[in-house]
Amino acid sequence: MSAQTETAPTAVAKMSLPTLTAMVVGSMVGAGVFSLPARFGVATGILGSLIAWAIAGAGMLMLAFVFQNLAIRKPELDSGVFIYAKAGFGDYAGFNSAIGFWASAVAGNTFYWVFITATLGGFFEAFGDGDTVLAAAVSTVAIWLFHYLIARGIRDAAIINRIVTVFKILPILVFIVVLFVFFDAGVFADNWTAYGYGLGNMDEQIRNTMLITTFVFLGIEGASVYSRYAKKRSDVGKATVLGFLSVLAIFSLVTLSSYSVMPQPELADTRQPSMIGVFESVVGDWGEVFISVAVIVSVLGAYLAWTLMAAEVMYIPARNDDFPEFLGRENAQGTPITALVVSSLAVQALLALTLVVTDALNFMLDLCTSLALLPYFLAAAYALKLGLTGESYDDVAPRTRRMETIVAGIATAYTLFLFDAAGLKFILLMTVILAPATLLYVKARSEHGRRLFSPTELGLFVLIAIGGVSGAVGLWTGRITL
Repeated sequence: MSAQTETAPTAVAKMSLPTLTAMVVGSMVGAGVFSLPARFGVATGILGSLIAWAIAGAGMLMLAFVFQNLAIRKPELDSGVFIYAKAGFGDYAGFNSAIGFWASAVAGNTFYWVFITATLGGFFEAFGDGDTVLAAAVSTVAIWLFHYLIARGIRDAAIINRIVTVFKILPILVFIVVLFVFFDAGVFADNWTAYGYGLGNMDEQIRNTMLITTFVFLGIEGASVYSRYAKKRSDVGKATVLGFLSVLAIFSLVTLSSYSVMPQPELADTRQPSMIGVFESVVGDWGEVFISVAVIVSVLGAYLAWTLMAAEVMYIPARNDDFPEFLGRENAQGTPITALVVSSLAVQALLALTLVVTDALNFMLDLCTSLALLPYFLAAAYALKLGLTGESYDDVAPRTRRMETIVAGIATAYTLFLFDAAGLKFILLMTVILAPATLLYVKARSEHGRRLFSPTELGLFVLIAIGGVSGAVGLWTGRITL
């Protein structure tokens, strides 16, 4: 029996299917949806967006099915995303998966504060695009207010997230309905391919949307991260798929409705959060306030959910002896307090970085997305490994095994494609984080007298170290710009 099972807090209430689904939706519907009009407007037209959503939807649906299937085939693996990498490919792979997921959450949370203060910049110039000293100061206060809230107990935070999820979905639905009421057939037709606007061929257009489509789906693993709190283990997979399908419909309709009221060049030039400018162009000045409030509520709710995930993904490996012991400490409310403190400090550090980064908003978005690719890839690869080897399929019909293996294969291929879409810059930045983080792995192994690396793991470490050094040199020489 693991240390986590032995010390699991009994005071924490178990989550129902609606609550788990709300965690998935709440995790995905954050800032990304409010940036979709301009991000798509810069990259593609209607046809390209439809193809992009079809590719992203199919790929992420396969990933959702992967998490659902893994919850069924390996119900004992209830420690979140990283545990699949560990079970399939060893302790060091699991460690890197956990660090990648945690760092992605930290970068995403930093993005959220930049996004909120950029929204306030539409009313108060001192906030700018979320990268001013005032923006950083206000965000700092907010970081530690949320830290206090979460430290009071994970159950309270989860309930608040469920309430916030309802209130942030309603304005987005209003946006969609109102824009389709003002549908302009001429504008829609001109935006169909957007070839006349110099966006390049269709392949380029679609590739340029891949990171943003992935970013808005981050959180699809939300129910898996909280699987140990589920009332029923089977609810984890159901919540993942239900949450995904709901969010896919919302995101694609936001994109299409925007193309129906504003020409592509104007969409591309709309200030972020671009949903504000699009809605205001249709309904007038009150639209700016309406969507701005929705942005702040939505992003704060997503920040709450992602901070919980960041703390959990450090706490659970520590309880399983994969992270140093100090990260597994809890407070009286059963909250993983040390992991929470480290996560909040990391967000604070990245927030300081936004003062010198050229485009803080998009940099944090792309960094967050790139870091999440590693745990997604390893989870999909583990599901593929199970299907190919037959492990956990002893009493399962051959047809079911074949279908689940195909699903896992598609999800694995899709995540590899996303690495290519992210580009070398962000892959190197990922290794810049993973390489020094290995010191935590070394400490954890030494605490329990375990062998540091197997031969295969040593090879993986060497690759990560080479990437980390290359990335650091690139940053130092200016070949990699932030």
